[in-house]
Formats: sequence, structure tokens, C-alpha cells
Amino acid sequence: MSASVHSLYGGKMVVFAEKMKGSAAFKSLFAEGMKMVEEAAAYLDGPGRDESRGLNRALSLAYATESMRLTTRLMQLASWLLLQRAVNEGEMSQAQAATDKRKVQVARQDIAATPETYERLPETLRGLSDRSLRLQARIIHFDKLIYPPRDTTPATAPSALETQFDRLREAFAFQTLPV
Repeated sequence: MSASVHSLYGGKMVVFAEKMKGSAAFKSLFAEGMKMVEEAAAYLDGPGRDESRGLNRALSLAYATESMRLTTRLMQLASWLLLQRAVNEGEMSQAQAATDKRKVQVARQDIAATPETYERLPETLRGLSDRSLRLQARIIHFDKLIYPPRDTTPATAPSALETQFDRLREAFAFQTLPV
């Protein structure tokens, strides 16, 4: 297992990702995500609606697409955050969360518009989208630490150190000399 994910402490294996979920960093990430959901909803239902009315047809379509992507992205992130908080608070086990996580897919979702079109969209929408992309990247990173892919390294594969020792044994094998 990766040293960045696991470490020995007092003879016991400590999973850093497990400790991170209950940390102040996770609580801050959770608060940031929930605040962004509220901020986006308030903007899209209020000032954003007014701003979109003043856009030409092409920009109006781009606005609608980006606002839907923003909403979808934030709902995925909020679902993931709520699932992890439920584990932290003992409302569900890590195994249950891993099973439920299949329903909560956190996948990279980029901006749909071309850079030129995106730059012409309202500044507040772009700001929310940019911040949500940064939050998405942090959560995807966190997700990979908590739920590492299972099929990347076979369990029976020798470690790099074992492979080097085997090579050294072969290179310096003592040959039996006749007596």
C-alpha cells in the first residue's frame, strides 16, 4: 500500500484517509461545498435569471448549459460530502458508504462552452463554475484516497523491494565448491 495512504503507528496500521475524513480539513471542505450549493442556488434563482434574460440567443444557450452543469456538479459533490459526513458521524459504516457510493459518482465534469464563449458569460456564473471545478478536483482527490481503485495492483504482485532482493540473491548466489 502507498505510504501516502497508510503508515505504521504503534504497531497498528493507520489509514490517513480515514483520519482526514474526521479532520478540520474535511469539515472545512464540507462547509465550503454546502455554502457553494446555497450560493449557486441563490444566484441562479435571482440575479442569474435576470442576467440570462439580457443575453443573445447563443450566449443564452451557453448560459443554460453551464448553469445545468454547475448545478449537476454541485449536487454530485454535495451528495458525496453528505455521504462522508454520515460515515464520520456514525450514521453508516464505511462499507455501507462504499456500497452507496456507487450511486454517488463523482466524476470530472468540465466546462461545456468554448473558452471564447465562456469568457462572455456573466462573471458570477463563471466564478461559481471555476470555484466548483476546484472543489470537484479536491473531492476527487479525497475520494481516491478513501476508495482506492481495487484492480490497479494485484495482491500477489511482489513489492519493488522484494524484486530487488531477488535480483541480488541471484547475482550473488554462492556456488557450492567441490570439497
